[in-house]
Amino acid sequence: MRKAKPTPPTKPSGPRFINRELSWLEFDQRVLDEALDPGTPLLERVKFFCITASNLDEFFEVRVASLKQAIEDGSTERTPDGLTPAKTLRAVTARVRTLVDDAYRCWREQLLPALAKNGICFHPVGGLSTQDNAWLQDYYRAKVHPVLTPLALDPSHPFPQLLNKSLNLIVRLTATHTGEVRRRLAVVQVPRVLPRLIRLPRPDAREHSYVFLGHLIGAHLADLFPGTQIEGWWTFRVTRNSELYIDEEDVPDLLKAVEDELHNRRKGEAVRLEVAADCPVEIRTELLTTLALTEDDLYVIDGPLNPTRLMTILEGEHAPELLDPRFTGPVAASLRDEPDLFAAIRKRDHLLHHPYESFNSVVEFLEQAAADPKVLAIKQTLYRTGGDRRIVGALMNAVTNGKQVTAVVELKARFDEANNIRWARALEEAGVHVVYGLVGYKIHCKIALVVRADDDGIRRYVHLGTGNYNPSTAKLYTDLSLLTCRPDFGEDATNLFNLLTGICQFQGTRKLIVAHFQMHDRILELIAREAGHAQAGLPARIVVKMNALVDEQIIEALYRASQAGVHIDLIIRGICCLRPGVPGLSETITVRSIVDRYLEHTRVWWFENGRQPEVFVGSADWMPRNLFRRIEVFFPVEDGNLRDRITEEVLGRQLADNVKARILRPDGTYQIPPVPAGAKLRRSQTEFMHPAVPKTGTHTAKNSPRTTIVARQKPG
Repeated sequence: MRKAKPTPPTKPSGPRFINRELSWLEFDQRVLDEALDPGTPLLERVKFFCITASNLDEFFEVRVASLKQAIEDGSTERTPDGLTPAKTLRAVTARVRTLVDDAYRCWREQLLPALAKNGICFHPVGGLSTQDNAWLQDYYRAKVHPVLTPLALDPSHPFPQLLNKSLNLIVRLTATHTGEVRRRLAVVQVPRVLPRLIRLPRPDAREHSYVFLGHLIGAHLADLFPGTQIEGWWTFRVTRNSELYIDEEDVPDLLKAVEDELHNRRKGEAVRLEVAADCPVEIRTELLTTLALTEDDLYVIDGPLNPTRLMTILEGEHAPELLDPRFTGPVAASLRDEPDLFAAIRKRDHLLHHPYESFNSVVEFLEQAAADPKVLAIKQTLYRTGGDRRIVGALMNAVTNGKQVTAVVELKARFDEANNIRWARALEEAGVHVVYGLVGYKIHCKIALVVRADDDGIRRYVHLGTGNYNPSTAKLYTDLSLLTCRPDFGEDATNLFNLLTGICQFQGTRKLIVAHFQMHDRILELIAREAGHAQAGLPARIVVKMNALVDEQIIEALYRASQAGVHIDLIIRGICCLRPGVPGLSETITVRSIVDRYLEHTRVWWFENGRQPEVFVGSADWMPRNLFRRIEVFFPVEDGNLRDRITEEVLGRQLADNVKARILRPDGTYQIPPVPAGAKLRRSQTEFMHPAVPKTGTHTAKNSPRTTIVARQKPG
């Protein structure tokens, strides 16, 4: 282990913190870097380009909307890095413009030509063959024209309430009325129910020719506005404030309140206007005025608006080199020879590393519990359920089989609210006891409890994890799961569910660390203990892997630990407000971020503790929202072999990654780690995949289905 000599504290120059919003945007830059990397397969580069745009959508819907609200409220409160909301917004706007310019330059100059060379082409409507035009004409008449609604703009037809992130055409036309020729404007919304890309029929399935739906509609505007002269049309898109504003203490029905607020989200205040590059200045000005926006809110796009819809080109048959090789994680070695999961868990704890080891073991744990006549009760939290029915189906089947089943459903999981409402209603109809947790707190912990009447008495089986109970995203996010029947874990899990579903005070825990009740203080204690070890000359080290580091008190505690001589390695996927490597402040701290094929989602704490290491795994990032406004759980890994596996394999490989890792510099930017001459290149995700592949060759199995869902590479 590397030992660091403490440096006498000095007053560092500059701010002690990196701006949260600018750090968010640096993460999106790292996502874009994957699209810019010629070593990444072409269609995977397109995927990262699309994810960059999707991330920016959410950034405007939530973060920019919040900044604008603060400015409107007259707030001058400074962030830890010293910026007011107004100054932050100015800095954010400048950084976003650079990011958007770089992203679309990547599309025009790199991705588009490379796609064309590989037979994936985007055609203008006017440049097609007679046969293609005839097919498109039939397609338009049969599927597009019936769902279009032309909207005139005049005193009797006010500007429509356009949906959030919908693609629209603004049309300038001339019409003759009582002998007078008048110039008018109109709007046509591109229907969301239709695919944004129309694939033209080709005899060869490997040839992919597309036309944009918006362009097809533009070519047929005369059908929508008969008797007029179309002067021009241009695509535009409005992004709106998408935060939910709910006072839980004042609503009688939380589910209904969330549902109502979701409807309002589509009509929130406009925060961004995107227009096609050929849109005239006077049209842009008209749109800005109508939407109560300024030039600072305008983004002129030389490329497809809403590029997330380009993701459809990943579907279908493609040359293998255009995509990552297929990979299906096998069943964990510790579970392969024991189909009875309850018997396997009684023998020992089981640690699963997803997606490198199959999440199906977690699904089977619930399915076996639902069918097992010895199981008496099942309790589970559900945060992001997705569209896969197996998890909720197991809970429904358990009710049918006479078991007591409770689901704690988080209705306010951002952008998954509608899914969760639908599943909550289905669970209630099936007889599951559905609750929504504690007023004022999101239920973000990932925990399932199965109570079983074993031959030697009642035993509680517990699943704890870092990821959601979502079999689809479990193939795309890296997470850890623990299956255990340790009595202390079972007792803590029981008390936690009683807290979430009943009326009682938090009674403390034996093993679990629970936010908002104790986690923040416990983290500060663990960091301070490590600093004390360093000052006493004992081995002292902290390694933390998570999605985001924002909490000011924890960052200050890490600074103090660094000054005491603790070596600190942070693996932070997204936002990091800590400024590493600053003399006298954070010399012994390194921060790295890994953006790769799978979304890094695992959260782990490792404290060396004077050669008596402690490792904790759980659901929380070190952000105020996780530590004070959510119910989160971290748990200790008590099996020594599993603890070593986490420190040596999971964390060790990520710390050695010099291919996909990026190192945070003191100024808030990231750099590729230097690789000494002759040193081995290390890519942690690839290393995780290869040992997990059985000799039968699962990694390249041609019959392994390709999922069309993609990991949402997000900072938090």
